[in-house]
Amino acid sequence: MVGLEVPDAWLPGAPSRGRLRPRPSRRLRRLRRDVREDIPALTPTSAAPGTATDPTRAVTGNPRPATEAEVEASRRRLMLDGLGIIASAGGFGLVYGLAARAAGFSPIEASTMSVVVFAGAAQFAAVGYVLGGFSWLGVVLLTAFLNARHLLYGTALAPYLADRPRLHRVLMAQFLTDEAFALSIAHFRRIGRADLRGYWWAAIVTTFVPWNVATLVGVTIGGEIPDPSRYGLDVIFPAAMAGLAVGLITGRRELVAALAGAVIGVGVGLWWDPAAGVLAGGLLGPVVGLVSPPGAGDHRHEAAVPR
Repeated sequence: MVGLEVPDAWLPGAPSRGRLRPRPSRRLRRLRRDVREDIPALTPTSAAPGTATDPTRAVTGNPRPATEAEVEASRRRLMLDGLGIIASAGGFGLVYGLAARAAGFSPIEASTMSVVVFAGAAQFAAVGYVLGGFSWLGVVLLTAFLNARHLLYGTALAPYLADRPRLHRVLMAQFLTDEAFALSIAHFRRIGRADLRGYWWAAIVTTFVPWNVATLVGVTIGGEIPDPSRYGLDVIFPAAMAGLAVGLITGRRELVAALAGAVIGVGVGLWWDPAAGVLAGGLLGPVVGLVSPPGAGDHRHEAAVPR
């Protein structure tokens, strides 16, 4: 072959001189070096604390943190969902105020209980126990047992709040209610991280303020409404909570837990006591959901829980 030099090792039939190792081109080697140098820059270690790109607040497994626009959109949805809770907390607080006055509570006693205890089901149960002649120790123990479902709420919120100071978490626990949990956990899941502004809106604006104002009104007007159930005030709170529970169903396990909790709660309530039914449904429903086979939606949700 004229004018072309070909290594004899490449010619057919030529004896082998060992295994040839082709070297990558200079451009490919430069590309590999540039990629290695850029990898540390891809880690968001310099994000400001509390921002949407803060790695300590973002949820592991999400392709990207929520943008500020997405957070604001989720807050607006939380506020819209909270309108029904404001109405239900007001109606429920009014009924409690009437019941407390009928049980002999003064306006100061009933209002203080709403501020300090701030737990609708427990306060209603306490009023019934007082009417039944229970001792104060018995009232405290029974209402604490009824509020044991808050252990589940705190466990669900804990991964989102792991980076918050202990004092902040204690204050948040004081204002944690069924409604605040339902609104805030749905908000946290939408944006993939905690949002204190959204939590305090759910806890204070939608629940604490209307509940205490309505309590004061109810205990003040006293016997002006002799039978609140005649006007449907006794179903406002359960209806609102049922609507929020439906919004939290994102997979098969949530659906199984909701159905099992409803069946267990109604069954125990009819067979024994409504307060015990609430506790049994709240504790056993999630257990049934956890042991049930997961669906596709459950796998997506597990990937969105902070570790």
